[in-house]
Amino acid sequence: MNTVVSFIIVLGVLIFVHELGHFLFAKLFKVRVLKFSLGFGPKVFGRTYGETEYVISAFPLGGFVKMFGENPDEQDVDAGDQQASFAHKAVWQRFLIVLAGPVFNLVFAFVLFWFLFMIVGVPDSRDTTSIGQVNEKSPAAAAGLLSGDTIEQINTRPVSKWDDVLNSVKESGGQPLSIQVKRGTEQKMVTVVPAMDEVKNVFGEVVEHRYMIGIAKAEALVYEKVGVVKATGAAFSQTWMYISLTVMGFVKLVQRVVPMSEMGGPILIAQLAGKQMAAGWIHLVFFMGLLSVNLGILNLLPVPVLDGGHLVFMSVEAIRRKPLSERVQVIAQQCGMVLLGSLMIFVFYNDLVRIFSK
Repeated sequence: MNTVVSFIIVLGVLIFVHELGHFLFAKLFKVRVLKFSLGFGPKVFGRTYGETEYVISAFPLGGFVKMFGENPDEQDVDAGDQQASFAHKAVWQRFLIVLAGPVFNLVFAFVLFWFLFMIVGVPDSRDTTSIGQVNEKSPAAAAGLLSGDTIEQINTRPVSKWDDVLNSVKESGGQPLSIQVKRGTEQKMVTVVPAMDEVKNVFGEVVEHRYMIGIAKAEALVYEKVGVVKATGAAFSQTWMYISLTVMGFVKLVQRVVPMSEMGGPILIAQLAGKQMAAGWIHLVFFMGLLSVNLGILNLLPVPVLDGGHLVFMSVEAIRRKPLSERVQVIAQQCGMVLLGSLMIFVFYNDLVRIFSK
């Protein structure tokens, strides 16, 4: 039940924020908005206020803002209606209306992090020499090191920070290391023989080879209370880090460094949202911020149907001083729909494979 509730909350909020960006900028430039829909498919609930129908639809996997004169086949309108038509607005106005959706998602991530950091503080990872994880079949596991052990000395030399541990292992040349650890109230001595191994980055690429023993640092995360200025800087840094990771993720997919099988769809999002909610609201906020950045960047991809595809059309129009022909726009939209539909089927397939392979 947590999975379903968290999925609806997370996706519903992010879709609303995205469509709100389009809606507010359409209103700013006096474009008539015919429908504001959360979800696709059959209408579950709807009310009309003014010239706009506000709808909640059956399938909560997206949303849309339907504007008067938006579609290529709706661009010929009476002179009296041109002032309210999307197609008859200046290119820069249409560009901003389309761009507002993804930008609102990026700004929303920043606002989420800012409020989080103002309420609970900025996360600060404290240095420690405690072991958080021991890899199976590693030199550390073979020597008897355990998660929770605190490394005090290596070859009789005291260590006070994790870099001391890393450097001692790295510079060992593969020679045996005598390691003193504190386990509970006891002190133990173990001998570990480092082995040459691969160091990989977050995308699974090998960045170097060095001597390792197969341990990871224990996370000692605390939250430091900060003021407005530091919270703002930290929120910007967090958002920018997520933007960079998302962009690089797409690049690595194209380069086939990250396999297509790693891509996930709504089922994976629902599972992750449920796990984050179970872990606590702070984890859920970070996850929502990451997903909001993902949604914003995804919609900026230059694919027809997505916002990025429309931005490409408008950029071409601005350069040519005239729009692409209706036929070209329609064909491009159809190709985009086929591509997007195929992608949705593929990520659903990946999600199902993950479930049944477990």
